Amino acid sequence: MVAKVEAIVFRFRFLILAALMAFTVVMGVFALQLRLDAGFEKQLPKGHEYIETFFEYQDQQGGSNSIIIVLRANEGNIWNPKFMAKLNAVTQDVFFLPGVARSTVTSLWTPNTRYLEVTEDGFIAGDVIPGTITAGNMTQEDIPLVQNNVIRGGFVGRLVANDFSAAMVRAELQEINPKTREKLDYFELAAQLEKQIREKHENEDFTIHIVGFAKMIGDIADGAKSVLMFFLLAFALTAASVYFYSRSFILTFVPLVCSLVSLVWQFGILTLLGFGLDPLAILVPFLVFAIGVSHGVQQINLISKEITAGADSMAAAKASFRQLLIPGSMALVTDLVGFGTLYWIQIGMIQELAITASIGVALKIVTNLLMLPLLASYFQFDAGYKERITKARAQRDKVMLVLANVAKPRNAIITFAICVGLFAVAYVESQDRHVGDLHAGAPEMRPDARYNVDSRAIVERFSIGLDVLTVIVETPAQSCVSYGYMRELDKFSWHMANVPGVTSVLSLPALTKVSAAGWAEGNLKFTALPRNRSALVQATDPIPKSSGLYNESCSLMPVMVFTADHKATTINRVIGAVKEWRRDNPVEGITYRLASGNVGIWAATNEVIAESELPMMLAVYVVIILLVFGTYRDWRATVCCCLPLTLATFLGYWFMKELEIGLKVATLPVMVLAVGIGVDYAFYIFSRLQVHINEGMNVTDSYRQTLLETGNAVIFTAITLAIGVSTWSLSELQFQADMGLLLTFMFMVNMIGAVTALPALAVILDMIFPRKAGAKISTGIAH
Repeated sequence: MVAKVEAIVFRFRFLILAALMAFTVVMGVFALQLRLDAGFEKQLPKGHEYIETFFEYQDQQGGSNSIIIVLRANEGNIWNPKFMAKLNAVTQDVFFLPGVARSTVTSLWTPNTRYLEVTEDGFIAGDVIPGTITAGNMTQEDIPLVQNNVIRGGFVGRLVANDFSAAMVRAELQEINPKTREKLDYFELAAQLEKQIREKHENEDFTIHIVGFAKMIGDIADGAKSVLMFFLLAFALTAASVYFYSRSFILTFVPLVCSLVSLVWQFGILTLLGFGLDPLAILVPFLVFAIGVSHGVQQINLISKEITAGADSMAAAKASFRQLLIPGSMALVTDLVGFGTLYWIQIGMIQELAITASIGVALKIVTNLLMLPLLASYFQFDAGYKERITKARAQRDKVMLVLANVAKPRNAIITFAICVGLFAVAYVESQDRHVGDLHAGAPEMRPDARYNVDSRAIVERFSIGLDVLTVIVETPAQSCVSYGYMRELDKFSWHMANVPGVTSVLSLPALTKVSAAGWAEGNLKFTALPRNRSALVQATDPIPKSSGLYNESCSLMPVMVFTADHKATTINRVIGAVKEWRRDNPVEGITYRLASGNVGIWAATNEVIAESELPMMLAVYVVIILLVFGTYRDWRATVCCCLPLTLATFLGYWFMKELEIGLKVATLPVMVLAVGIGVDYAFYIFSRLQVHINEGMNVTDSYRQTLLETGNAVIFTAITLAIGVSTWSLSELQFQADMGLLLTFMFMVNMIGAVTALPALAVILDMIFPRKAGAKISTGIAH
């Protein structure tokens, strides 16, 4: 079958290459139209209980997709007309930002910021900054009134910093821009926040701090643009490495060009399918490029081997095509399956990542296994090249002969024992790994990034945290004037306030108790829920519906739980406390639903990733097992290829724990991908191993010959991949650095496992379960 395909392909090689070139030109036109694309809803796990609750009550709650802008005085405090005028200017500019829901804009200057005071004559209420005062006519004499209103209204720590050094402007965002009726462009909004807010208002007197999803994704996109620099650096390093290996400009040029061509195709197809490139997944195409180069190394290894043996370029290209079509296809199919399983995760961004990566890997089957050998067949190699590559291969073969000693029975047993010990330690250590973020702030960025600096500045000065879990409490209508229901909600609020990691809890019963004391002339003895229905009505009446703590019919009374951070440990503890309460304290008519707020979204994401990890890994392993067994028709091959892979996976988990890298949206794809790519090395090693075993050699001698033929290429493939992705560790984005470190580790560990653990297992299995004399096993290679 392979021989027939080979004959057809090389017979029409010019027409095939011409067609591929034309396709490249067309795809290049579309590739130039590819744009970055981000969205808040793409980050959400579709169908999850928490997200369903979030969408159901989004219009009534909001809060998860908001921006917070803090104006800070560099010297002194906010109590002066100059600061107040600047705060008014910032507030006005926030009104006109794209996508802002203007009714939600809140600052000291907006009419929804009101105070309520108890006096001997009753209640006094009004705007914190009276309507008679404007930014233009405010004087220093007006400041004490405003300051008093802020304190009376309880806005210290909420809209005004605890030390009076800063004031806040808050606003909710809409996914659809109300002005254009189109999807909100988060990159444009982030740019506007910089241009219209920070650059316009920040000077030697004032500092602007901005946080929120829109700003975060904008900063990530800005950082992600530096990926081009890392790609160029990786390209240069990869080219130098391939030249060092091949000792030929031609054989350096061919795999690099083929990989670049597949990148053009990938970008063009994504544009045709209507996809953009998410900033959080921008590295994936360049990872696929590195995969292409690494597989191309296998091709140039065989081509150079054939040329050294005296073959011309056509014969060498045909031999390479013939010998690598099946193992190469299997290797790329496992990569494809690894990426494809990511589509099971119901998070839009990860699904787009899966599509992007799967398209890229599928195209590699054409560019690496078809285009590369066809291109190579057109080039001629002089005697000087044969001399150079022969000398280089002779030097490398000396190293391979030393490495081949691992397949001697005694060494194989020692190697196996070491692997068992490593697996035991890695398994134990990996049990403590975390799903989710392990650091405060925006974990996608470095701790010293401006966004994280702004986050810390806000948290340090204000009492409300940036991380909030909103528990949606459904009750019968008019429950806010029913003592029984309010009492249950109050007990729940107290329970949550005492959970470690919770900084404060805001609920209707908490404010009602304060209001009740107000109706008793501020007597603290009356800070309790009134049992009398009329008194309860009186106490709840002053609390505005805009507080978000109840709805029109009082059938919804959310509880806002502010947390110290959104680390995985904090989220798990808080979510666990809610589930524990609703399990142990069932009350007819009350339903506690999780969850809204950014912590609720993080919790849903973490749960989806935790639930998806094992099924995805199992799916990848099942496909690998079926491919290996279907190709080699030998259970020994399955064991030898898969067990080193399992060891590498658990070593990867241990590595993540030690470097404090959580299993999350950015790192789960890395672990799944590493399994798919890791088995590539095993395919290339085992294919040749079986060939020599079928020729009558024992495993030890077969492995020695295998290393001489393909060992160099396998080791160099891993090094090439590792060099390409290791440059990411220099990125200003933390998630890119984490991905780079993790991938570098996984590529190297999988390669080491393939050249040490695999032959050791093969030797031990052959000692325990000797093969039948004359038995031949499928090699997956056509001759």
